Amino acid sequence: MQVDVLNLKGEKIEQIELKDSIFDFEPNMNVLTQYIRVYQMNQRQGTASTKDRSEVSGGGAKPWRQKGTGRARHGSTRSPIWVHGGIAHGPKPKSWKLSISKSLRENALKSALSLRMREGKIVVIDGSDIKEPKTKIFADALEKLKINGRVMFVWNGDQENIVRSSRNIPEVFLVNSDSLNAYDVVKTPTVLFLKDAVLKVQERFSK
Repeated sequence: MQVDVLNLKGEKIEQIELKDSIFDFEPNMNVLTQYIRVYQMNQRQGTASTKDRSEVSGGGAKPWRQKGTGRARHGSTRSPIWVHGGIAHGPKPKSWKLSISKSLRENALKSALSLRMREGKIVVIDGSDIKEPKTKIFADALEKLKINGRVMFVWNGDQENIVRSSRNIPEVFLVNSDSLNAYDVVKTPTVLFLKDAVLKVQERFSK
């Protein structure tokens, strides 16, 4: 697959070869859905906690005698049916962590990248023409590249000027190529790659 590499003016400066096995992969929606579920579950902290009747302070004395008052019998003011009582069947800290195999994780990323490529929502830029970090330069580049809305900008640890130029734009979501995952690709309408970053992502599947 031949893909155009653009400069920040939106002009084609060269073409690079990307592997069909990664960017023209037959999307597996079942695997992609499974990966997204695992990813979202693993973001849960699992720290939600409530106190049951044994953990709420107070309530040691019987509120009134068992018989003769005409009221319902009660043994503690910390029963779940009382105000300020314990919580019945409330959440307790737990692990929500799920696992997924490396092959499924890779297939999910290839599926996500291929879907975006088919939609024409993957853009590759050179970025070497930014000589100083200025937000306006990157904002103007997005306009010339005709990129609107939220965009994920994938870089690879080099070209600090372009990264510093992009990070103050609210709609730009920065991701290092080593951390790229299927969930980020799916949730972002447009994926903007630095040339070196897209080649590095391609190398990940060659190892």
